[in-house]
Amino acid sequence: MLAAVLAWLLGESTAGRVRRIVDEAATIVTSVLTVVEAHRALVRAETDGQIAAADRQRLRGLLARAQRGWTMMEVSPEVRDRAGDRFPIEPLGALDGLHLATALAFARAYPDLQILTFDRRVADNAMSLGLALPPAE
Repeated sequence: MLAAVLAWLLGESTAGRVRRIVDEAATIVTSVLTVVEAHRALVRAETDGQIAAADRQRLRGLLARAQRGWTMMEVSPEVRDRAGDRFPIEPLGALDGLHLATALAFARAYPDLQILTFDRRVADNAMSLGLALPPAE
């Protein structure tokens, strides 16, 4: 979900699609890692000169307002254990494993869960694990 959040925050070409999917969702669920990663990405963007310090602060505020409506999961022992196990399509990085493990945990409470990702390996793993993706446009 990180790439989707960043696309929305930074106004990238896929921002409109992300906004539509989020607006149509009854509930937004994610790992707390998504917010941490988004903050780090904004710091990198500022450091690399892609955005100004004032823009980073404004985007942090926008993210803070948006996340008030999200259900976020901490990295529990269950999530950590699952993330450390094999996934259908390897290799897979630690953070992607944590996000997929979080999605699997959320899927028990939200059977209609859809995974919003622009990462092909994460998407392929999600589908292999029985998780749905939003319909393609």
